[in-house]
Amino acid sequence: MVDALPHVTSARDTVYLDSVDGERARQVLNRFYPPVSADGDLKLGVEVIRLGPLTVGHLTFAGSSTLDFPSLAAYHVTVPTTGLVRARRDGHEVTATPATALAFRPGDRVQLRQEPNTAELDVRIETWALEAELVTLLGHPIDGPIDLPPAFDLTEGPAHSWSRLIRLLRDELDHESSLIFEPLIAEQLCSSVLSGLLLSVPHRYTDELVAPVGTGPPRPIRRVLDTISTEPERAFTVGELAAIAGMSIRSLQSGFRRHVGSAPMTYLQQVRLTRAHETLRTGDPAVITVADVAHRWGFAHLGRFASAYRKRFGESPSETLRTTT
Repeated sequence: MVDALPHVTSARDTVYLDSVDGERARQVLNRFYPPVSADGDLKLGVEVIRLGPLTVGHLTFAGSSTLDFPSLAAYHVTVPTTGLVRARRDGHEVTATPATALAFRPGDRVQLRQEPNTAELDVRIETWALEAELVTLLGHPIDGPIDLPPAFDLTEGPAHSWSRLIRLLRDELDHESSLIFEPLIAEQLCSSVLSGLLLSVPHRYTDELVAPVGTGPPRPIRRVLDTISTEPERAFTVGELAAIAGMSIRSLQSGFRRHVGSAPMTYLQQVRLTRAHETLRTGDPAVITVADVAHRWGFAHLGRFASAYRKRFGESPSETLRTTT
């Protein structure tokens, strides 16, 4: 049984290697995709980024090669970008081209055989992370592991969109100033990749995951409203609010639309703006500053706070503070 797990983050890790071969290539593979062994005269081009529990690597094989995973320690998806990849998963053979992805589960015995001049995106997702993401989406524990299919089509539908997201991560590796290196963006992208995969491939929870959600009862919604009212300055995520309600994120969002008329995070921002307005209106300009007030009520970015404040109240926060009587 898998329940929601504590949020865990780690520093992003990037590697840019034009070409490695022999033992060095095997070491690089085992750094990011353990446990793996490689047969033959391995010559490898490598670009890898690790965002917490998510690893995305673009591997280019100059010659034919065979990668052997005796027992995968995580979920793994291989997306060829050029060439052909043949895989054997627990004795069954499947083939992938740029139109097809291969998927593997923790514990699978896997062999990947690349044709010469093949390039592929290899996505590794730590077991706990993908299963916890599914728990958050469903709003209840699951029995792992998730039964990902051996292969899935990338030419249309959600899987096509998911593959574009993976390619975007790879493309952004070339830009040192990319937003993917900002921790907040990296965390959101990681979650998008995980939830996107769960929504793109069939598994035993698919029907429940994509079914129309029923509106949550008023009591769970009220529990979230009361929590926000009590601690609006707290750095809530929508997942944390869903956990407080005891429902999935989708059910929480549906319930808020019906009973509150806005999304949960929009409502949270409006409560914070109201509290900030009250504090500025009654505060002493000689004692407090706009920055003090913004940070007190959970606004980390002063410029975005000022913009949202002016849109809501028709004046800047400093104007409200100056007109204090």
